[in-house]
Amino acid sequence: MNNYELMVIFTPVLSEEEYKAAQKKYTALVSDNGGKVVHENPWGLKSLAYPIQKKTTGLYWVLEYSAPSDFNEKLKIQILRDETILRFMGTKLDKYAVEYNAKKRSGVPTGNEKVEA
Repeated sequence: MNNYELMVIFTPVLSEEEYKAAQKKYTALVSDNGGKVVHENPWGLKSLAYPIQKKTTGLYWVLEYSAPSDFNEKLKIQILRDETILRFMGTKLDKYAVEYNAKKRSGVPTGNEKVEA
């Protein structure tokens, strides 16, 4: 089992229910294929750096999961078939990234916090 992080940008025309249903669809896909969802973080509506399909905003969602390495190809196929996804990026996490993410979630100082002046 390897650790991965998936960032997805959904089209901004989705309703709140459709956005949540799409998130559930992919978390269920991970679970159904022997993986485990570690953490999910819906960022919501954010501006894009450049227009994608004539859209200037997107609904961001980050999923951290552990799964067998052959699962990512199945996930990629499902994502490419989904017309509500503008962009996605999957990243394999090393042990340091997993440790950093766990610290960040638990509120332990990671050393990268902004200093108030």
